[in-house]
Amino acid sequence: MDRRSCKEQQVRVMEEEDEEMNYRRVGASGLKVSEIGLGSWLTYGTAAEIEVAQACVAEAFESGITFFDTANAYNRGEGERALGAALKPYSRSSYVLSTKVFFPMGDGPNDRGLSRKHIMEQCEASLKRLGTDYVDIYFCHRFDPETPVEETLRALDDLVSQGKVLYAAVSEWSAVQLAEAAAAGRRLGLRPLISNQPIYNMFERYIEQEILPLGDREGIGQIVFSPLAQGVLTGKYKPGQQPPPDSRASNAKLNHVINSYLRDDVLQSVQELEDLAAQAGMTLSQLALAWVLRHPGVSSALIGATRPSQIKENVKAAEVKLDADLLEAVETVLQRVKDFAPLR
Repeated sequence: MDRRSCKEQQVRVMEEEDEEMNYRRVGASGLKVSEIGLGSWLTYGTAAEIEVAQACVAEAFESGITFFDTANAYNRGEGERALGAALKPYSRSSYVLSTKVFFPMGDGPNDRGLSRKHIMEQCEASLKRLGTDYVDIYFCHRFDPETPVEETLRALDDLVSQGKVLYAAVSEWSAVQLAEAAAAGRRLGLRPLISNQPIYNMFERYIEQEILPLGDREGIGQIVFSPLAQGVLTGKYKPGQQPPPDSRASNAKLNHVINSYLRDDVLQSVQELEDLAAQAGMTLSQLALAWVLRHPGVSSALIGATRPSQIKENVKAAEVKLDADLLEAVETVLQRVKDFAPLR
C-alpha cells in the first residue's frame, strides 16, 4: 500500500472513530443507552410515512443508536405501530425500547391516567402494537393527581415481575413528585424508578435547579426530549423572516409547540450560537446536543428525524467535548434571553 493510500485509510479510521457512539447508564440501573436516542413524537405514523421510519431506524442502527422511544398517545397508537414495524428486522436484544402511558386512549373514564386498570390494559395494547413481548422502559407520561402514587408504583412493579416491562420510569414529573415516588417505593419495597423524561434544551433549563440534583441523589437518570428546541436550535428559523414552508412552525397542527421559541431575542441568540458552533468546527445542532449531554445526570438526548441525514449529523454530537471557554461563551449568549416562558 502506498503512503497516500495508507494516509487515506488512517483518515477514514479516524473519522469512523470520531463518529463512534457513546453509551451511558440510566440512573443507578445497569441499563445502558446510546447518548443519542431516536424518538417518534410527531414523526412516525403522522408526518412521515412508514418507509421513512424504516430508513431512519436503519440509519440509527448504522450510527450506533440503540435507544428508541415512543408512546401510546402518539397518534393514538400509530407511532408505536410504525416504530414496531421498523424495528422488526433487528434482534430484540440489540436495542432498548421505551413507550409511555397516561394520556387518553379512548372516551371512557378509565381510558386515561395512571390507575392500575389503565396501566395494565395499555401495556398489553402497546406490546401488541409494537410487536414485542416486553418494553425495556415504561414511562408514566405525566403525573396523575387523581391516582395514589402507591397504586401506580405497584402496577409498574407488577409489570416488571411479569417480564412485560424491564424498568419503570416517569416523564415530566416535578422534583416533589419524584421525591414522593422514591420515598413511596422504598416504603413499599418496590423496584426504584430509573429515569425521568423531561424537556431540556438551551432555553428550557428548569431541570437544572431541582430535578438534576434530585436525580443524582435518587439514582434517576434524565432522558431528555426536545434538545433542539423543536428544531429552533438547527438554525432553520431566522429573526424577521417567515418560517420555511416545510417546517413545523408553518404547520397549523404543530406550530403551537414551537411558538414560544419564535421570538426575535431567541432567534437572534440562535444566530449567535450558530456562529460559535461554526468557529468550533461543528453545526449548531451538534453544539446544542453536546451542551445537553455535558451534564452526567443526562443519560440520553432524544432526537426526532424525518430524514436519515438528520440522524447522521446529530450523532456526531456524542463525541463532542465542549471546553470551558466555549461553554462560557454559550452561557453569555443565553443570559441575554430573558423571561422565557414556554407554551406547554
